[in-house]
Amino acid sequence: MTKLSAFAVIFDTDQRVLLCHRRDRDLWNLPGGGVEAGESPWDAAVREVEEEVGLIVKIRGLRGIYNKPTHDELSFLFECSVTGGKLTLTDEADKIEYFPPTELPQNTSERQVERIRDCELFSKLLLADQRTAFASRELYETEFAIVSGFSGD
Repeated sequence: MTKLSAFAVIFDTDQRVLLCHRRDRDLWNLPGGGVEAGESPWDAAVREVEEEVGLIVKIRGLRGIYNKPTHDELSFLFECSVTGGKLTLTDEADKIEYFPPTELPQNTSERQVERIRDCELFSKLLLADQRTAFASRELYETEFAIVSGFSGD
């Protein structure tokens, strides 16, 4: 049976990404882990963040699904925003820090680096799409006003 896991990408206001250093291995990782029986991947991501780093988060959106065939595992990646809690060291994490995505520690898991890059790319594409939609709306409203003679007054 395929195992499921869920991870969270959390950016601060400076667009740095939150990583936790694992106690069991010398690796920096996104907060996350296994989905428990009867649990949804999004609930698992929220739970894992609180368990590993002490933050309460809400899901902003699904950013990727990754297949790890050698482990018979599907990993879900969610972008999250912090709504409460406090960064706290736990039995799973002995260090917790925000890093600029271009300055990740060398001992960050390759899979985690890929996921951070994917999330960054998604955010950039989403922002570009929003700007295009806004510009299109402004252009439409301007053309509509000129064609119809509508001034809005």
